[in-house]
Amino acid sequence: MAKVVYRSSGKTITDTNQIKELLSNYGVIYDRWGVDRLPEEVRKKYEVDEENSKTIIKAYKEELDRLKSEMGYITEDIVVLSDKTPNLEALLEKFKKEHHHTDDEVRFVVDGSGVFPVKIEDDIVDIHVEAGELIVVPAGARHWFELDENRKIKCIRVFKTSAGWEAIYNENEKATMRD
Repeated sequence: MAKVVYRSSGKTITDTNQIKELLSNYGVIYDRWGVDRLPEEVRKKYEVDEENSKTIIKAYKEELDRLKSEMGYITEDIVVLSDKTPNLEALLEKFKKEHHHTDDEVRFVVDGSGVFPVKIEDDIVDIHVEAGELIVVPAGARHWFELDENRKIKCIRVFKTSAGWEAIYNENEKATMRD
């Protein structure tokens, strides 16, 4: 179940509709696609291989095609973070640094869970996501990513270019925000 926690006050929101409404006010998209269409062995496989990736992407073809059409995305892939990921700690250190992108950061969680802290106005909200949930952090939004206590996540990532995007760590370097 999704959860949004305000760091300054500890206020917690768990109602899906309230989360969608709150985040949409700041350009962040939250949705639920579910994972019931995927066999458990496909979801729980944390070794990335072409067959597993194709099975997952095919299962969400309708949603991905709609998202691509509406938002201008062109490609997707699978990303996995777990104790089996080479150099996991170094990757996590990089992801934990506040940054933004010139493109949206799109994640659909296939399995596992994590936290996207996002700067909203003068606060930071921790957006907890888990299997079946989609989050789109808009270009220019200052954020970072952390694994939660489960220490694993498997996601579909979606991009506007085949090259993906790079993190911009300097807060003063501006990214172009989408209207």
